[in-house]
Amino acid sequence: MKNGSETMETEEDLLTLLHIKLYHPQQSCKGLYSLLPLGTRSRHSADDPLRLGRDAQACTYCLADPRVSRKQLALSAYRTPQSPEILFSVQNLSQRGRLSVNGSSLGHLEKMDLPDKALIRFGEYEVLIVRESGEAKASFEVDLEVLPVSPSRETCTSEPGRAPVMDTGSANHNTAGLREESPQETDETVIYHS
Repeated sequence: MKNGSETMETEEDLLTLLHIKLYHPQQSCKGLYSLLPLGTRSRHSADDPLRLGRDAQACTYCLADPRVSRKQLALSAYRTPQSPEILFSVQNLSQRGRLSVNGSSLGHLEKMDLPDKALIRFGEYEVLIVRESGEAKASFEVDLEVLPVSPSRETCTSEPGRAPVMDTGSANHNTAGLREESPQETDETVIYHS
C-alpha cells in the first residue's frame, strides 16, 4: 500500500514503450531468439535495469547464442529534473565484447544515454531501440520483435569494423555485391561518374 505522498500509477496511465528490434545475419537458420517473448508486450519496473545476454538467471532477456556474453548489456530507466519522461541509458556489461551505439563505441562498464532512436551493435547483432514516451513514472513496456533485414541497411548507416570499399569511379562487379550489403559513403561518387 502506497502512502499519500506517492503517485499511484493506474492502468489508464500511458506507459513509455521501448520497441526493441533485433537482427542477426544468421537468424533464420539458428534459434537465437527462441528464449525471447517475441510479439508480446511486457511491463517492467523502472527501478530494475533490463539485461540482455545468454545467462537466463542474470538477464531479463536471453539470447540462445554461445558467442554472446553472459551479460551483454543493460538498459536502465531514469528521469531528469527538466523532464517528466522516462529516458534510458545503455551500459556495456561485456568484458570481452565491443558495443557501439549509433557508431560510438562503449568499453566494459561504460554507459551512454540513448536517444529516442538508437542502433546498438555487438558481435553480429544489430538492435534498433525506439522509445515512445508515456506519462507513467514507475514502469514501462517493452515490445520485442525480429527485423527481416539489417536496420543499418534501412537507415543507411555504415558498419564499423568493415573495411571501406575503395571506389575508383569505375564499376567493379566484384565490389558491387559488397555495396548492396553495406552502403558506403563512396557510393555517391558512382552516381556522379556514371
